[in-house]
Amino acid sequence: MAANKKINAKKTTRTVKPPRAPRVKPTPRPGKPVFRAGTWVTLAVLALAIGAVFYMNRQADEKANATETPAAEETFIFDETLVATAVEITNAEGISTRIERNADKAWVLSKPEETEADQGAAEAAATQVGALRIIVPIENADDPAIFGLDTPDYVITIEFEDGTKSVLEVGDKTPTENGYYVRKDQKEVFVAALSGIETLESLISAPPYLNTPTPVPTATETPLPTATPDPATDAAATPEATPTANP
Repeated sequence: MAANKKINAKKTTRTVKPPRAPRVKPTPRPGKPVFRAGTWVTLAVLALAIGAVFYMNRQADEKANATETPAAEETFIFDETLVATAVEITNAEGISTRIERNADKAWVLSKPEETEADQGAAEAAATQVGALRIIVPIENADDPAIFGLDTPDYVITIEFEDGTKSVLEVGDKTPTENGYYVRKDQKEVFVAALSGIETLESLISAPPYLNTPTPVPTATETPLPTATPDPATDAAATPEATPTANP
């Protein structure tokens, strides 16, 4: 009995441990972003800077290319270094005007009549020969009738100081009326600028006379005088009246 009491006494003195509280897991810390806001701003500024440099370089290249591309040069029918010493133009009706330099290098008219020429007007016409500008050359001009060159409106013959001669035939106006179809020495066909050709054409309508010739009056027939009647002759020629018999 005593032994059992001791055992029971030991059992009653054992302390009972309180139940453990459940273990709470720690909240995970948020991860750090790979790129911060400041980094994105820096990248954006860098991209803008690169784009600006690229744009400026491209503009510079385009400007350089535009500067290096040569503009289309004007071309002329005749060499500008050639000096004209005679210019003759004939229209489709066969009317001609010719100016030429004499032995003293002065301009004179030899057609439609031989006389002195207005030096300024003649020199301007001769200078216009070297300024005949080509608008565009015509390729494959096998049929001259298409351009009015089978029966040209004008034929211009130019003699140069070096002894050479050239013939320029003037055909129709272009559809846009900015020039004339012309043929040089029966070979090359061009569209020549309007103003130059019309300056030479004006030699026909207004030859560069120094003094405008006075027109010669045309002779008119003088009417024959009318015969004046003679009273004595008329009386003798008039028959006497036959007397009438009284009934």
